[in-house]
Amino acid sequence: MAEQSQTPFTFRFRVRYGECDAQGVVFNARYGDYVDIAVNEYIRTLFGDYQNLLDQDLDIQVVSLVQNWQAPARFDDVLEARITPGRLGNTSFSLVLTFYRHGEPEPLSDATITYVMIRPSERAKTAIPEALRSLLQAGAPGVIISHAGEG
Repeated sequence: MAEQSQTPFTFRFRVRYGECDAQGVVFNARYGDYVDIAVNEYIRTLFGDYQNLLDQDLDIQVVSLVQNWQAPARFDDVLEARITPGRLGNTSFSLVLTFYRHGEPEPLSDATITYVMIRPSERAKTAIPEALRSLLQAGAPGVIISHAGEG
């Protein structure tokens, strides 16, 4: 895992009403959506437009998503997904996400997602190119992207 000397990449978003269950908290399955949205912003930050990957005959596919919950999130909470690089293999890489309520120190949830790099034209996994490997190792510390309108 790359050492982070600054705050990790942070993506902020607001919990919408339809994401909550009958108990008034974010439904557990929604965290998979949250991981996907946050990682898309992270990948865009690292690699630019997603089309840049596809133009190189490269893509990524999820092979594992492990989630843990510590506390509930509720409607209209502003959440932060903080992302740091995880394991970096030959053809796969992991990202570690920790979710916080904006402005609060205790985590609500964490997730580790693992992707495999593929070559769509061959429908097969492929080694992560060195240029992308360097970007994945470095991560995006200090970058904050917000869709929450909290400011």
